[in-house]
Amino acid sequence: MTVTYWLSTFGALAVILLIYGLWLHVNPTTVALTLVLYVLIVAAQLRLRYAVVASVVATACYNFFFLPPVGTFTIADPQNWLTLLTFLSTSVIGSRLSQTARDEADQAKASQRELEVLFSLSREFLRTDKLADITEALPSLINIAAHAQGSTLYLLDGDRVFQAGEQQISGIEISHFRQLALSLSEPEVLSDGTVHVPIRAGVRPRGLLEIVGLKLSQETLRAIGGLAAIALDRVQALEEIARSEANKESERLRNLILDSITHELRTPLTSIKGAAGTLLMSHVSAEDQRSLIKIIDEEADRINQLVGQAVEMAQLEAREVHMDVQPVDFKEIVAEAKENSAWIWGSHPVEISIPPLPKVDVDPNMIAKVLCNLLENAAKYSEPQSPIRISAEQKGGMIVAAVADRGVGIDPLEQDLVFDRLYRSREHSQKKPGTGMGLPISRAIIESHHGTLTVTSQRGYGSVFSFTLPIHKN
Repeated sequence: MTVTYWLSTFGALAVILLIYGLWLHVNPTTVALTLVLYVLIVAAQLRLRYAVVASVVATACYNFFFLPPVGTFTIADPQNWLTLLTFLSTSVIGSRLSQTARDEADQAKASQRELEVLFSLSREFLRTDKLADITEALPSLINIAAHAQGSTLYLLDGDRVFQAGEQQISGIEISHFRQLALSLSEPEVLSDGTVHVPIRAGVRPRGLLEIVGLKLSQETLRAIGGLAAIALDRVQALEEIARSEANKESERLRNLILDSITHELRTPLTSIKGAAGTLLMSHVSAEDQRSLIKIIDEEADRINQLVGQAVEMAQLEAREVHMDVQPVDFKEIVAEAKENSAWIWGSHPVEISIPPLPKVDVDPNMIAKVLCNLLENAAKYSEPQSPIRISAEQKGGMIVAAVADRGVGIDPLEQDLVFDRLYRSREHSQKKPGTGMGLPISRAIIESHHGTLTVTSQRGYGSVFSFTLPIHKN
């Protein structure tokens, strides 16, 4: 490539000399201006050294071919010395200015590229709020943003290594990374182009970035290390805040459930205690004994149900319940719910309106439990022989199922509260038995299947509870 540049430089000069020497006979001033323009073009297109050599050679050719005596390097007129010096000085200074402008333009482009790299990295870092995601993605982000051949992120916390590229890291290299992370305070550029960038939070070392095939300034490399440290600290702080908030919320819910269960347990325990105390008294008729024992049995069942639902709710929230997800026909779930709550079919006419539908990916036992809860609520808050309707339809990639009744309905202010744990309407809590856990458990089950459970209701006209289930994908 260098030979080509030299040939083109002297070839252009030869063309100018031939044109002015053989065809166009012009005055020396025109030739001088043309040669100055030629030198400036060389300086603009090529490097400074080409322009300087072109200036000297053009000056010599100008003297030899166009200044009298023509054909010699002798300068007869002293004024021509000034002409030659002016020509040479103008050419060299113009070449230098052109080279300076070129260097500044190249530097501006490099700075712009480095700013684009930093902006791209900072934007991607801000998109991620999880430590696991950012540690996995950070090497790839650097490769993409900085056009590097490969990147490795080493974290002192746990001696963890994350890579993007073809290079493989051995145990020996991990030890080397650890030593560099603890000792380096500034980016290090090796002879083979590999870059080591320390990641520090203040003065505390966090890890090391090894980047292959990256050419950036020391300032930009330091900025990349700073961005990586800030990103890691940011997501770690966000996760700690989230864990703290989750712990507070968990503690709040635990206390709420404990208080609510304690409150709910008092009524059946009081009944059991009263019935047992009466049985211990003498002179209790056999009929009264049977009534008291029935009270004890019913209230014990109520306590057992309340404790069982509280445990189930806690397991669902902690995701400790194993879901046996499988493709199931929704009609099979309805059949199982009918079998588990046969008394509802005996006391209410239940209409089923389900067209042929794709199978759903669910745990059939869990969804049948949800359907039973909704049917029991519909029966509980409706008059005997009041109709209940089960329907289902396909909407997009989901099946939307609904249980509708013509019962008392739910006040608009309470429609969101009915899904809270242990919440029971003041109007019906004393009249209708229940624990206030059925709907929260149902919602938790549906949400664990990536669906939603909602209610639409109007006082005096009934309620419609709708839930969505994902369609099985073949």
